[in-house]
Formats: sequence, structure tokens, C-alpha cells
Amino acid sequence: MPPQTAPSISPRPFLKWAGGKSQLISQYQPYFPQEFATYYEPFLGGGAVFFHLLPKQAILTDINPELVNVYCCVRDQVEPLILRLQEYQKQHSHDYYYQVRAEKPTTDLERAARLIYLNKTCFNGLYRENSKGNFNVPIGRYKNPGICNAELLRSVSLALRSTVIVIKPFEAILDCANREDFIYFDPPYYPLSSTSNFTAYSRYAFDQEHQIRLRDVFAKLASRGVKVMLSNSDCEFIRELYAGFNINAITAARSINSKASKRGKITEVLVTSY
Repeated sequence: MPPQTAPSISPRPFLKWAGGKSQLISQYQPYFPQEFATYYEPFLGGGAVFFHLLPKQAILTDINPELVNVYCCVRDQVEPLILRLQEYQKQHSHDYYYQVRAEKPTTDLERAARLIYLNKTCFNGLYRENSKGNFNVPIGRYKNPGICNAELLRSVSLALRSTVIVIKPFEAILDCANREDFIYFDPPYYPLSSTSNFTAYSRYAFDQEHQIRLRDVFAKLASRGVKVMLSNSDCEFIRELYAGFNINAITAARSINSKASKRGKITEVLVTSY
């Protein structure tokens, strides 16, 4: 069960996640709708926008079953999860990391604890699976990784208490959202070049066809009067896809690159239907 007393810190993303939006919230703020009924986030990831808005009603979804399981366990089993992560903290080492990475736990709690442990100790906090669905990121270079932030997890658990968290593809949003709702899409970004093609965080790749399908879903929702926001790469393909909607340029830092010299400031787009 979630904790009964209020934690001492505010909720925020508890996972490192490629494309996380924590650093961009201040630029997004002017574009959030003032009022809405239910908040939907079909590409959950790190959940930075959810934790910023803290809506009264929210439905959070993702196609990645391991990610959804982590959120559910933080919401429903936070104290046992903390105890398990504290054990990971005590045992962490180079060899232990690869031992855990090779394991295939069967309970929801063990799966969640393992993912958080690997997320906090792997290279760049990167979530990546091979074609068989096995996590395959090498260990990161951390002297003292923060594997278990108990107060943060308790705070997140409270924030998630009234949310619905389920495994669903993004198209499922068409079956439930209405004009009083707000939807934020944060899909894997369209690659700016062949060398920046990082659209497969898991075995489920997100290619150009998926981008077009997402645009179609965006347009259908917009035609119903639903408030829809989407972030993506600032490139000709995306700008052409969303021509006719409001497209705003956002300054962001590129962080997913093996060479530090190729990381830096770029622009992204924030598309809104309103």
C-alpha cells in the first residue's frame, strides 16, 4: 500500500529516461491548457509532464510492459520495493550488475526493483532491449549511484495513487478521450540523421510509418476538439506532417550520443491542436 504520511519532497521523475522532459518544462509551461478533465500520456517514459501538472485524473499508458509494471509497483507496493532496492544498493558491484542483468525475475515486485536498479547503474541510464526483449546496456561509470531514493519513491507513490496505469498502444486513446481532456504525446523522436537513429528503446521499434499513424491519431483527436500536445524532432518531415497545427520551436540539449562532442543545443518542436 502507498504510504500514509506525506513525504518531505515533491514528486518528480524517478527513472532516467531517454528524451526526458524535466529540463524543458519551463518552456512547455505557456502551452499547457489552463483547464482539462482527464490527463492522458500514451508514451509514459519518465513522466516529467505528469509530475509537473499533477492532474486530479490521469490515465498513463505505454507499450513497454516493464515500464508500466514499475509505475504500478511504485504506486501499489512502494515499501516492499524500497526494501528490495536497499538490498541492491548494498550488493552493487561490477559483477553483481551483470548477474542481475542476466536474471529473469517472475514477480512484479522483483521485475520492478531490477529495472530501477539497472536504470540507476547502467550506461547513461539508457533503456534498451535486443530483439528478444533482453536488457542489454553495459554498466555505467558511477562511483556511488543513487539506487534507492526512498523519499522520492514515497512521494511518487502518493502522486500516482489515483492514476490508471496500463499497457496500451497509442492508438487506444481514440477509444476514450473527449473534448474536455488533455493529451500529451512524447513518442520516440524522428531521427535527424542515420547516425542519430535511436527510436527502439525496446523491441518495439518506432519508425516512419508509426510517426504517420501518430499524426493521424493526433488529427482525429483534434477534430473532436480534444486538447492535444506533441513533442518531436524539429525537421522537415515532422513539420510537414503537422502542417496546419500550431508548431513551436523549443531549445533542447541533445544527450543521446556516445561522443560528448556531438551533444549540445538543438531545437525540437512542440505541436498543439489548440
